[in-house]
Amino acid sequence: MPVRRWSPEDLGRPTDGTWADVAFGLGEMYEREGDLKQAADWYRRAAESGRPAAALRLGAVLGRRADAGAADESVSAEDLLAEATRWLSGAQNATTPDAIELITDTLNRQLRQAARRGLEPTPAG
Repeated sequence: MPVRRWSPEDLGRPTDGTWADVAFGLGEMYEREGDLKQAADWYRRAAESGRPAAALRLGAVLGRRADAGAADESVSAEDLLAEATRWLSGAQNATTPDAIELITDTLNRQLRQAARRGLEPTPAG
């Protein structure tokens, strides 16, 4: 059997499984390590590449990031929850009990965010 030549285009190409599987696996790894920003980035790539479970994991991670507060980031908790809602509502398996629980959790997070905004003092002026 001939040896396959290596080329620079091979960098980043998975050798086993699909690109979406590799991206999903990296998302899982970063989520286990507690790096939710990196986990979300990799789950987003997997979801965009067609991995069905990635949209649900992405929604869950975005919700957790919103709960943790995104004060040090350029994105607000409201934006994180809006993106989570988009991914969860478009998930292929959104009718499973786990997906329904995630969607319910996201809606509850949005309600808590709205309540917090309602309690913020209005500037006088």
